[in-house]
Amino acid sequence: MSRERLYLFDTTLRDGAQTSGVDFTLHDKRLIAQMLDDLGLDYVEGGYPGANPADSEFFSTHPKFAHAKFTAFGMVRRAGRSASNDPGFVGVLEAKADAFCLVAKASAYQVRVALETTKEENIASIRDSVSAAARKGGEAMLDCEHFFDGYKEDPEFALACAKAAYDSGARWVVLCDTNGGTMPDEVEKIVGEVTKHIPGGHLGIHAHDDTGQAVANTLAAVRAGARQIQGTLNGLGERCGNANLCSLIPTLKLKQPFTDLFEIGVSDAKLATLTQVSRALDDILNRVPDKHAPYVGESAFVTKTGIHASAVLKDPHTYEHIAPEAVGNRRQVLVSDQAGRSNVLAALERASIAFDKNDPKVTRLVEEMKEREAGGYAYESADASFELLARRTLGHVPDYFRVVQFDVNVEQRSNGQGPSTVALAVVKVEVAGDVLISAAEGNGPVNALDVALRKDLGKYQKYIDGLKLTDYRVRILNGGTEAVTRVLVESEDEDGMRWTTIGVSSNVIDASFQALMDSLTYKLVKAGAPA
Repeated sequence: MSRERLYLFDTTLRDGAQTSGVDFTLHDKRLIAQMLDDLGLDYVEGGYPGANPADSEFFSTHPKFAHAKFTAFGMVRRAGRSASNDPGFVGVLEAKADAFCLVAKASAYQVRVALETTKEENIASIRDSVSAAARKGGEAMLDCEHFFDGYKEDPEFALACAKAAYDSGARWVVLCDTNGGTMPDEVEKIVGEVTKHIPGGHLGIHAHDDTGQAVANTLAAVRAGARQIQGTLNGLGERCGNANLCSLIPTLKLKQPFTDLFEIGVSDAKLATLTQVSRALDDILNRVPDKHAPYVGESAFVTKTGIHASAVLKDPHTYEHIAPEAVGNRRQVLVSDQAGRSNVLAALERASIAFDKNDPKVTRLVEEMKEREAGGYAYESADASFELLARRTLGHVPDYFRVVQFDVNVEQRSNGQGPSTVALAVVKVEVAGDVLISAAEGNGPVNALDVALRKDLGKYQKYIDGLKLTDYRVRILNGGTEAVTRVLVESEDEDGMRWTTIGVSSNVIDASFQALMDSLTYKLVKAGAPA
């Protein structure tokens, strides 16, 4: 049975740019556009030429795409102007683009209140603008803004807007749930009605996520006949975001009935890069990836409960709806206070630690881990500290160094620029019988201790020179005068390897120092430093 083609339209660089805290540079846009083309997207909407200098420069040349159509976004001509006498509209058509995605209101309420014009003028603007874009030679399409709200208010007018675009030569007429408040059953019903007037092969869907249903609404539109899907990577977009292509793409590729009925431009091989693409976008934007994102999140294929872990290790299908490798992700079986032997054994295998599952030391490790977690440790978040605990319990970890004493003071100093706060740390360590004392200043007590501890480790110094602290997190586990503090420290070495260590104490400095010492010890173990 032949499958019907669905076309993927990415608006990360346009609608995604409206995300709070997101600001694409020109360099960012070029990197992301090439990444989207390589993934197999059919349309890459680069932005709004003329809206800002970066977008104008972006559309001054055509990217070297292998697959995608480079798309410019813009408004239809303004009321009272002709298409040729509207500088903003003309600027869009002058862009070096393969397609032009215009936007117009498809709601009588929006035309009346937001545009303060007439229904007739709005439809005329659509006809004139789409016709002009079609004559330009590239693909013309229209985003029918507020279409679903408009249809529920005045279906005749909403349909008239859509038909005006189609009759004027639009390749795609895109139905937009602009405010994101439409329910999936409503979307499916309304799109089904629209297909009686415009062929589904010319209809698209643009859904926002204000009720958390943008993906569901998009799939509902596809079931009803829409054949173009608009969305963004990682669900970027104004307010609550747009339909997330990182959820839609694998669903269309891997889930029934979509995988039997439709095909998309993303190959199996490119699907296996989806997690990498998702995280690359977050890296470019300096955002923390959503660990719990479907398919691509770090926790998407994590098993924590002991009985679940046991089942997964027997057969992954027991708790996994797809193979994580299909989207470039990986399976993780965590160790925690809810873990059983299965979790611990899986963690030992991941760390390449030799063990005999019948060894009483394994039972001791499970018991000790649970006791420590009851006291505030969270080994699911501190992989390196768990590995050290396991190695010490099952075998041996060299005593590379011993901290004899550490001290840190924070003081306020004044200079010509005003007062400043400086921390001074002193650390005394014993290495191979030698006592070494190091002092360092830092912009806080933890930073000062970190620098002092790594300043001179004697014969082991060469193993830690490339080590740096990349993240520091503190959590107070219970309040009051007997509060317990949990500290997580993330470190990175010269090869880009990262790991997390943990410390727990009633004193935040002591907890921090525990985590810092574990980080050094872990690096020495991994580097194969001699005892």
